[in-house]
Amino acid sequence: MNALEQHYPSVDIIIPYYKRLDMLERCLDSLEKTQYPSMNIIVVDNGGKQAGLVFFVKRYRNARLVRLPENLGYAGGCNAGLKNSTADYVVFMNDDTVHDPLWLQQLVCAAVADRSIGALQPKILSLKANNSKVQRVFDYAGGAGGMIDRLGYPYCLGRTFSRVEPDMGQYDIEQDIFWASGVAMFVKRVVVEELGGFDEEFFMQMEEIDLSWRMKLAGYHVRSVPSSVVFHEGGASLAGGSTEKIYFNHRNNIAMLLKNRSIAGLLWIVPLRLLLEVAVAFFYLTQSPEGFKKFGAVFRAMSYNILRISDTLKKRSKVQRSRIVGDRTMFRQSPITQVAGR
Repeated sequence: MNALEQHYPSVDIIIPYYKRLDMLERCLDSLEKTQYPSMNIIVVDNGGKQAGLVFFVKRYRNARLVRLPENLGYAGGCNAGLKNSTADYVVFMNDDTVHDPLWLQQLVCAAVADRSIGALQPKILSLKANNSKVQRVFDYAGGAGGMIDRLGYPYCLGRTFSRVEPDMGQYDIEQDIFWASGVAMFVKRVVVEELGGFDEEFFMQMEEIDLSWRMKLAGYHVRSVPSSVVFHEGGASLAGGSTEKIYFNHRNNIAMLLKNRSIAGLLWIVPLRLLLEVAVAFFYLTQSPEGFKKFGAVFRAMSYNILRISDTLKKRSKVQRSRIVGDRTMFRQSPITQVAGR
């Protein structure tokens, strides 16, 4: 901690919140045990209008509440918290998390040591599983770090298809990753402000991947810090196989590709992805009893992107103007396809 002994950079923990007081209480109780002296908490009430929430949040050290008139989703809630932050660093955090006491100290140390850092991700372990010291299991939503293949399908270190790996120390070396999970996404505040924050149109799902991608295009690094550990319950907002989650995943994944991929890449990716989207939609038809709804969700996602193409291209123009890293460098070690990320 030599780099921090003279000055502890300030950190704001931004927690978008919607109506699960028991979950928020567990999260804030855990954060109270964090061993870092310059930490503040901003709870963003996403239009829930719960009585007594202001007094509840004030019970906690250095915590305050920001109220929104409506639910703006994870992306909008995080952006609202960001506007109320002046800290050196920010952590965008889910409220269904529990934390190792040294989790934040480890992240700050890594960020201070490398000025090129845009975002960092701790090791994210499952809170639902029996995470004893003998057997700890990675969490589905982030694992040991987010990656992406050349077709735009995200996946994680520590996760293969729907199976998560036990944590045996196999990812305990810091490394570059493609995206940092929104479960606990540590970022340099000025970098996020420079890039315009999260895309609020995403609402939820893949907004952190889009932001991480824009960071990497602008020349910033995204890395894993496995010495920092956060536990995540998962599925608090939308169940894993819900129709709405499928809709947001397909919709936002396509929009993210259109915004961030180079023209040369899009020329071959878009036709192939359209075929794969249709194939996945028909695959959902074989599932019951929600198969038809999931089938419709995929086509609804594609229709949304067609109708919003003009707005997406405007966003794309802004992203590409900030690009200093080419796709060849970006995807040098990425596989052609990694359907495990679906």
